[in-house]
Amino acid sequence: MSVTAFGGPQAFLAMVLDIMVRKRRYITEEELWELNALCQVLPGPTSTQTISAIGYRVGGPNLAYLSLLVWILPATIIMTSAAVLVDFLQTQTKGALDFAKFIQPMAIGFIIYAAQKTIGKMVKTTEAMILMLLSAFVAFFYNSPFIFPIMLVAGGISTSLKFNKHPKIEEKSGIKIQWANFLLWGGVLISAATLGHFTQLLPIRLFENFYRNGSLIFGGGQVLVPYLYTEFVEFKGYLSSEEFLTGYAISQGVPGPTFSISSYIGALSMREMGLGGAITGGLIAAAGIFLPGTFLIFFVIRFWDELKKYRPVRAALEGINAVSCGMLIAAAYLLFEPMPANTFNILAIIGTYLLLQFTKIPSPFIIIGGIVVGLGYQLVVNNLIG
Repeated sequence: MSVTAFGGPQAFLAMVLDIMVRKRRYITEEELWELNALCQVLPGPTSTQTISAIGYRVGGPNLAYLSLLVWILPATIIMTSAAVLVDFLQTQTKGALDFAKFIQPMAIGFIIYAAQKTIGKMVKTTEAMILMLLSAFVAFFYNSPFIFPIMLVAGGISTSLKFNKHPKIEEKSGIKIQWANFLLWGGVLISAATLGHFTQLLPIRLFENFYRNGSLIFGGGQVLVPYLYTEFVEFKGYLSSEEFLTGYAISQGVPGPTFSISSYIGALSMREMGLGGAITGGLIAAAGIFLPGTFLIFFVIRFWDELKKYRPVRAALEGINAVSCGMLIAAAYLLFEPMPANTFNILAIIGTYLLLQFTKIPSPFIIIGGIVVGLGYQLVVNNLIG
């Protein structure tokens, strides 16, 4: 599955249902939908958490971690290699990213399409719509990555106060919580932040950055984009907007988890340390972004059935999801802002969106088409100049 799961969450779930439920019978269909629903309301990569949760149900923690490794490794290797290749081309060839001129605006089209689908699923009420617009407005003007967790908490609190709108569910017994995995999650976060602060070593700080993001992202890979762009492009300047867009577009054509773009960013963030540094950066980013969601699913899976009976908890999810959608809207604007607002880029964005909306062409083929058009464009320009 890790090398054939193209097409996003819908295709992923269809493959899990076919292979793990119907053919292998590792879990029942009811258990699959229950696990997927739980993963969707937790921060972190939903597909990766679902795979880890299935491994946990079938064979305990050891199989869960092995399943996690097998699931993320191919995409991590591909995206790290892509970062190394992009950096090599830029250092060896002037205008090396010219071939990506077409896929960079295409990445905006993917984000707009993802925003439409996400908003349609998550924003159902007037309150949620207002929260979404407010969070988009704030994200437009405040680029600090620290504003995002504040908005998520504020959104969750604002809707949890209206928990009376949710029906009561009978509570048969209290919640029995085993804190080991939560303490592991929190301990790693605090340790990484403390070590990063006192040592100022880039690998440690990079791990903490991705671990923190992996602990806060609700809504899947598309919601991750504004966080990473703001922190690593605008706030820290580890890579350029063109490099980020190229990586995001490539990630849309790669099988496996969409969070694998983190490996691309991590590799470019440590490119000054040579090839070994870039590879290390890709692996550190993958560990940082994927581990917190795994720790949290192991923690929550034991008592989720009882926790979700509490109305404030269910009500808070509405606000958290609405804020996530607002940040996704802001991402489309923030990513487009550095690009020239010319006819070429606008047509590429609109064309990509229309292909995704009205055709069944798989994302990898759309990306490959964009690369081919970009290469053709570069050849034509070079011939004209020559």
